[in-house]
Amino acid sequence: AAAAHVVKTTLAATPVVATSNLGEEAWLKIETLQPTGSFKIRGALAAMAAAPDGPVVTASAGNHGLALARAAVLLGREATVVVAADASRAKVATLRRMPVLLVERGAGYTEAEEAALELASRGATFVSPYNDPDVIAGQRTLGLELDTQLGGAMTIVVPVGGGGLLAGLALWAAERGDVRVIGVEAAASTAFSASLAAGHVVDVPIGETIADGLAGGVEPGSVTVDIVRDSGVVDMVTVDEDELLAAVAELHREHGLVAEGAGAAALAAVRSGKVAAADGPVVALVTGRNVTDDVLRRALGA
Repeated sequence: AAAAHVVKTTLAATPVVATSNLGEEAWLKIETLQPTGSFKIRGALAAMAAAPDGPVVTASAGNHGLALARAAVLLGREATVVVAADASRAKVATLRRMPVLLVERGAGYTEAEEAALELASRGATFVSPYNDPDVIAGQRTLGLELDTQLGGAMTIVVPVGGGGLLAGLALWAAERGDVRVIGVEAAASTAFSASLAAGHVVDVPIGETIADGLAGGVEPGSVTVDIVRDSGVVDMVTVDEDELLAAVAELHREHGLVAEGAGAAALAAVRSGKVAAADGPVVALVTGRNVTDDVLRRALGA
Protein backbone atom coordinates (compact mmCIF):
# COMPACT_ATOMS: atom_id res chain seq x y z
CA ALA A 1 0.00 0.00 0.00
CA ALA A 2 2.86 2.39 0.79
CA ALA A 3 4.52 1.64 -2.54
CA ALA A 4 1.25 2.12 -4.41
CA HIS A 5 0.72 5.48 -2.70
CA VAL A 6 4.14 6.96 -3.50
CA VAL A 7 4.08 5.73 -7.11
CA LYS A 8 0.54 6.93 -7.79
CA THR A 9 1.13 10.36 -6.27
CA THR A 10 4.52 10.87 -7.99
CA LEU A 11 4.22 9.25 -11.43
CA ALA A 12 1.64 9.36 -14.20
CA ALA A 13 0.33 5.98 -15.34
CA THR A 14 2.09 4.77 -18.48
CA PRO A 15 -0.12 4.04 -21.52
CA VAL A 16 -1.11 0.75 -23.08
CA VAL A 17 -1.31 0.78 -26.88
CA ALA A 18 -2.73 -1.80 -29.25
CA THR A 19 -0.37 -3.50 -31.70
CA SER A 20 -2.12 -5.04 -34.70
CA ASN A 21 1.06 -6.88 -35.72
CA LEU A 22 0.51 -9.38 -32.89
CA GLY A 23 -3.21 -10.04 -33.24
CA GLU A 24 -6.48 -8.39 -32.28
CA GLU A 25 -5.92 -8.64 -28.53
CA ALA A 26 -2.28 -7.64 -28.15
CA TRP A 27 -1.08 -4.61 -26.26
CA LEU A 28 2.17 -2.90 -25.37
CA LYS A 29 2.61 -1.31 -21.92
CA ILE A 30 4.98 1.58 -22.57
CA GLU A 31 7.28 1.91 -19.54
CA THR A 32 9.84 3.73 -21.67
CA LEU A 33 7.87 6.91 -20.98
CA GLN A 34 8.82 6.80 -17.31
CA PRO A 35 11.32 9.35 -15.96
CA THR A 36 14.82 8.00 -16.83
CA GLY A 37 13.24 5.72 -19.44
CA SER A 38 12.44 2.49 -17.60
CA PHE A 39 10.07 0.80 -15.16
CA LYS A 40 12.80 0.87 -12.51
CA ILE A 41 11.60 4.22 -11.15
CA ARG A 42 8.64 2.41 -9.55
CA GLY A 43 10.79 0.26 -7.28
CA ALA A 44 13.30 3.03 -6.66
CA LEU A 45 10.59 5.41 -5.45
CA ALA A 46 9.08 2.78 -3.18
CA ALA A 47 12.44 1.86 -1.67
CA MET A 48 13.56 5.47 -1.28
CA ALA A 49 10.31 6.40 0.45
CA ALA A 50 10.65 3.44 2.84
CA ALA A 51 14.36 3.95 3.64
CA PRO A 52 15.29 5.51 6.98
CA ASP A 53 16.67 9.04 7.01
CA GLY A 54 20.18 9.37 5.63
CA PRO A 55 21.99 8.53 2.40
CA VAL A 56 21.03 5.64 0.12
CA VAL A 57 23.49 3.62 -1.98
CA THR A 58 23.07 1.09 -4.75
CA ALA A 59 25.00 -0.84 -7.38
CA SER A 60 23.51 -0.84 -10.84
CA ALA A 61 24.31 -1.65 -14.44
CA GLY A 62 22.34 1.43 -15.36
CA ASN A 63 18.55 1.65 -15.23
CA HIS A 64 18.18 1.03 -11.49
CA GLY A 65 20.93 3.55 -10.78
CA LEU A 66 19.23 6.12 -13.00
CA ALA A 67 15.92 5.43 -11.26
CA LEU A 68 17.36 5.71 -7.76
CA ALA A 69 19.04 8.99 -8.69
CA ARG A 70 15.74 10.42 -9.98
CA ALA A 71 13.85 9.10 -6.94
CA ALA A 72 16.37 10.87 -4.71
CA VAL A 73 15.68 14.14 -6.53
CA LEU A 74 11.90 13.67 -6.37
CA LEU A 75 11.93 12.84 -2.66
CA GLY A 76 14.76 15.15 -1.58
CA ARG A 77 17.22 12.42 -0.56
CA GLU A 78 20.96 11.83 -1.05
CA ALA A 79 22.04 8.89 -3.22
CA THR A 80 25.27 7.18 -4.33
CA VAL A 81 25.36 4.87 -7.35
CA VAL A 82 28.21 2.41 -7.87
CA VAL A 83 28.74 1.15 -11.43
CA ALA A 84 31.21 -1.37 -12.83
CA ALA A 85 33.60 -0.87 -15.72
CA ASP A 86 31.37 -2.98 -17.99
CA ALA A 87 28.22 -0.94 -17.35
CA SER A 88 26.40 0.54 -20.34
CA ARG A 89 28.26 3.68 -21.37
CA ALA A 90 24.97 5.29 -22.48
CA LYS A 91 23.49 4.84 -19.02
CA VAL A 92 26.66 5.93 -17.22
CA ALA A 93 26.78 9.08 -19.35
CA THR A 94 23.22 9.90 -18.27
CA LEU A 95 24.08 9.25 -14.63
CA ARG A 96 26.94 11.74 -14.85
CA ARG A 97 24.41 14.46 -15.68
CA MET A 98 22.32 13.75 -12.59
CA PRO A 99 22.76 15.14 -9.05
CA VAL A 100 24.06 11.87 -7.61
CA LEU A 101 27.44 10.69 -6.37
CA LEU A 102 28.69 8.28 -9.06
CA VAL A 103 31.39 5.78 -8.13
CA GLU A 104 32.99 3.49 -10.71
CA ARG A 105 34.36 0.39 -9.05
CA GLY A 106 35.11 -3.16 -10.16
CA ALA A 107 35.22 -5.03 -13.46
CA GLY A 108 31.66 -6.39 -13.23
CA TYR A 109 28.42 -6.07 -11.28
CA THR A 110 29.48 -8.38 -8.43
CA GLU A 111 32.51 -6.23 -7.60
CA ALA A 112 30.44 -3.05 -7.91
CA GLU A 113 27.89 -4.47 -5.50
CA GLU A 114 30.61 -5.41 -3.02
CA ALA A 115 31.84 -1.81 -3.14
CA ALA A 116 28.31 -0.50 -2.63
CA LEU A 117 27.77 -2.77 0.37
CA GLU A 118 31.05 -1.56 1.86
CA LEU A 119 29.86 2.04 1.46
CA ALA A 120 26.54 1.12 3.05
CA SER A 121 28.36 -0.32 6.08
CA ARG A 122 29.53 3.22 6.83
CA GLY A 123 26.00 4.40 7.52
CA ALA A 124 23.98 4.38 4.29
CA THR A 125 20.98 2.25 3.29
CA PHE A 126 21.70 -0.24 0.51
CA VAL A 127 18.95 -0.72 -2.09
CA SER A 128 19.28 -3.78 -4.32
CA PRO A 129 18.04 -3.48 -7.91
CA TYR A 130 15.74 -6.47 -7.29
CA ASN A 131 16.41 -8.30 -3.99
CA ASP A 132 14.45 -5.86 -1.84
CA PRO A 133 10.81 -6.13 -0.68
CA ASP A 134 10.17 -2.41 -1.19
CA VAL A 135 11.57 -2.51 -4.73
CA ILE A 136 9.39 -5.53 -5.51
CA ALA A 137 6.35 -3.76 -4.06
CA GLY A 138 7.09 -0.78 -6.28
CA GLN A 139 7.33 -2.93 -9.41
CA ARG A 140 3.99 -4.54 -8.51
CA THR A 141 2.30 -1.18 -9.11
CA LEU A 142 2.56 -1.79 -12.85
CA GLY A 143 -0.07 -4.49 -12.40
CA LEU A 144 -2.30 -2.15 -10.43
CA GLU A 145 -2.33 0.20 -13.43
CA LEU A 146 -3.32 -2.66 -15.73
CA ASP A 147 -6.27 -3.37 -13.41
CA THR A 148 -7.82 -0.08 -14.45
CA GLN A 149 -6.49 0.09 -18.02
CA LEU A 150 -7.52 -3.40 -19.21
CA GLY A 151 -8.95 -5.50 -16.39
CA GLY A 152 -10.15 -9.06 -16.77
CA ALA A 153 -8.13 -12.10 -17.76
CA MET A 154 -4.83 -11.43 -19.50
CA THR A 155 -1.36 -12.80 -20.20
CA ILE A 156 1.43 -10.42 -19.23
CA VAL A 157 4.90 -10.89 -20.72
CA VAL A 158 7.77 -9.68 -18.56
CA PRO A 159 11.54 -9.32 -19.21
CA VAL A 160 13.57 -11.03 -16.45
CA GLY A 161 17.03 -10.38 -15.05
CA GLY A 162 17.19 -10.59 -11.26
CA GLY A 163 13.43 -10.98 -11.08
CA GLY A 164 12.25 -7.88 -9.21
CA LEU A 165 9.61 -6.93 -11.78
CA LEU A 166 8.63 -10.56 -12.30
CA ALA A 167 8.24 -11.11 -8.55
CA GLY A 168 6.10 -8.01 -8.10
CA LEU A 169 3.83 -8.95 -10.99
CA ALA A 170 3.66 -12.59 -9.86
CA LEU A 171 2.33 -11.39 -6.49
CA TRP A 172 -0.25 -9.21 -8.23
CA ALA A 173 -1.25 -11.97 -10.65
CA ALA A 174 -1.62 -14.56 -7.88
CA GLU A 175 -4.03 -12.24 -6.07
CA ARG A 176 -6.00 -11.65 -9.28
CA GLY A 177 -6.32 -15.33 -10.16
CA ASP A 178 -7.04 -14.70 -13.86
CA VAL A 179 -3.61 -13.46 -15.01
CA ARG A 180 -0.90 -15.58 -16.64
CA VAL A 181 2.69 -14.32 -16.36
CA ILE A 182 5.41 -15.23 -18.88
CA GLY A 183 8.96 -14.37 -17.87
CA VAL A 184 11.41 -13.73 -20.72
CA GLU A 185 15.17 -14.15 -20.44
CA ALA A 186 17.92 -13.59 -22.96
CA ALA A 187 19.15 -17.01 -24.09
CA ALA A 188 22.69 -15.91 -23.20
CA SER A 189 21.73 -15.26 -19.56
CA THR A 190 19.38 -17.77 -17.93
CA ALA A 191 20.35 -17.54 -14.27
CA PHE A 192 16.82 -16.89 -13.08
CA SER A 193 15.10 -19.81 -14.82
CA ALA A 194 17.95 -22.12 -13.78
CA SER A 195 17.54 -21.00 -10.17
CA LEU A 196 13.78 -21.41 -10.40
CA ALA A 197 14.19 -24.98 -11.70
CA ALA A 198 16.73 -25.83 -8.99
CA GLY A 199 14.68 -24.29 -6.18
CA HIS A 200 17.59 -22.09 -5.12
CA VAL A 201 20.03 -19.66 -6.67
CA VAL A 202 22.57 -21.35 -8.97
CA ASP A 203 25.41 -20.06 -11.10
CA VAL A 204 25.22 -20.47 -14.87
CA PRO A 205 27.54 -19.29 -17.65
CA ILE A 206 26.60 -15.80 -18.85
CA GLY A 207 27.19 -14.89 -22.48
CA GLU A 208 27.15 -11.61 -24.31
CA THR A 209 23.76 -10.11 -25.10
CA ILE A 210 22.34 -6.80 -26.29
CA ALA A 211 19.90 -7.15 -23.38
CA ASP A 212 22.46 -5.89 -20.87
CA GLY A 213 19.71 -5.08 -18.38
CA LEU A 214 18.89 -8.80 -18.16
CA ALA A 215 22.45 -10.13 -18.10
CA GLY A 216 24.19 -11.54 -15.04
CA GLY A 217 23.65 -13.89 -12.15
CA VAL A 218 21.07 -13.79 -9.37
CA GLU A 219 22.23 -12.73 -5.91
CA PRO A 220 22.51 -15.71 -3.50
CA GLY A 221 19.47 -15.79 -1.24
CA SER A 222 17.45 -13.47 -3.45
CA VAL A 223 13.80 -13.40 -2.37
CA THR A 224 12.65 -13.11 -5.98
CA VAL A 225 13.16 -16.80 -6.77
CA ASP A 226 10.92 -18.05 -3.94
CA ILE A 227 8.26 -15.42 -4.63
CA VAL A 228 8.02 -16.41 -8.29
CA ARG A 229 8.09 -20.15 -7.55
CA ASP A 230 5.44 -19.93 -4.82
CA SER A 231 3.11 -17.77 -6.92
CA GLY A 232 2.32 -20.68 -9.25
CA VAL A 233 1.43 -18.31 -12.11
CA VAL A 234 4.74 -17.95 -13.98
CA ASP A 235 6.19 -19.75 -17.00
CA MET A 236 9.59 -18.92 -18.50
CA VAL A 237 10.84 -18.61 -22.09
CA THR A 238 14.05 -17.37 -23.73
CA VAL A 239 14.77 -15.21 -26.76
CA ASP A 240 17.95 -15.10 -28.83
CA GLU A 241 19.92 -12.12 -30.10
CA ASP A 242 18.30 -12.03 -33.55
CA GLU A 243 14.85 -12.04 -31.95
CA LEU A 244 15.84 -9.20 -29.64
CA LEU A 245 17.23 -7.12 -32.51
CA ALA A 246 14.10 -7.72 -34.58
CA ALA A 247 11.89 -6.58 -31.69
CA VAL A 248 13.96 -3.40 -31.19
CA ALA A 249 13.54 -2.68 -34.91
CA GLU A 250 9.79 -3.34 -34.89
CA LEU A 251 9.20 -1.04 -31.95
CA HIS A 252 11.09 1.71 -33.78
CA ARG A 253 9.55 1.23 -37.21
CA GLU A 254 5.98 0.31 -36.31
CA HIS A 255 5.44 2.30 -33.12
CA GLY A 256 8.03 5.09 -33.15
CA LEU A 257 9.48 3.77 -29.91
CA VAL A 258 13.13 3.53 -28.90
CA ALA A 259 13.82 0.46 -26.78
CA GLU A 260 16.94 -1.23 -25.46
CA GLY A 261 17.44 -4.97 -25.85
CA ALA A 262 16.04 -5.78 -22.41
CA GLY A 263 13.14 -3.42 -23.02
CA ALA A 264 12.18 -5.27 -26.20
CA ALA A 265 12.50 -8.81 -24.80
CA ALA A 266 8.78 -9.28 -24.08
CA LEU A 267 7.82 -8.25 -27.60
CA ALA A 268 10.55 -10.55 -28.95
CA ALA A 269 8.95 -13.50 -27.17
CA VAL A 270 5.45 -12.69 -28.45
CA ARG A 271 6.38 -11.96 -32.07
CA SER A 272 8.47 -15.17 -32.28
CA GLY A 273 5.52 -17.35 -31.21
CA LYS A 274 6.84 -18.28 -27.77
CA VAL A 275 3.77 -17.01 -25.93
CA ALA A 276 0.74 -19.25 -26.56
CA ALA A 277 -2.67 -17.66 -27.00
CA ALA A 278 -4.93 -17.77 -23.95
CA ASP A 279 -8.08 -16.13 -22.62
CA GLY A 280 -7.92 -12.35 -22.69
CA PRO A 281 -5.34 -10.04 -24.23
CA VAL A 282 -1.57 -10.47 -24.31
CA VAL A 283 0.33 -7.52 -22.81
CA ALA A 284 4.02 -7.19 -23.66
CA LEU A 285 5.91 -4.84 -21.36
CA VAL A 286 8.27 -2.43 -23.11
CA THR A 287 10.45 -1.82 -20.10
CA GLY A 288 13.37 0.44 -21.06
CA ARG A 289 14.65 2.81 -23.74
CA ASN A 290 18.29 3.43 -22.76
CA VAL A 291 19.91 1.80 -25.78
CA THR A 292 23.36 2.48 -27.20
CA ASP A 293 23.69 3.94 -30.69
CA ASP A 294 25.56 0.82 -31.78
CA VAL A 295 22.76 -1.57 -30.79
CA LEU A 296 20.12 0.64 -32.41
CA ARG A 297 22.13 0.78 -35.64
CA ARG A 298 22.50 -3.01 -35.61
CA ALA A 299 18.77 -3.46 -35.10
CA LEU A 300 17.88 -1.07 -37.91
CA GLY A 301 20.50 -2.53 -40.24
CA ALA A 302 22.46 0.72 -40.62
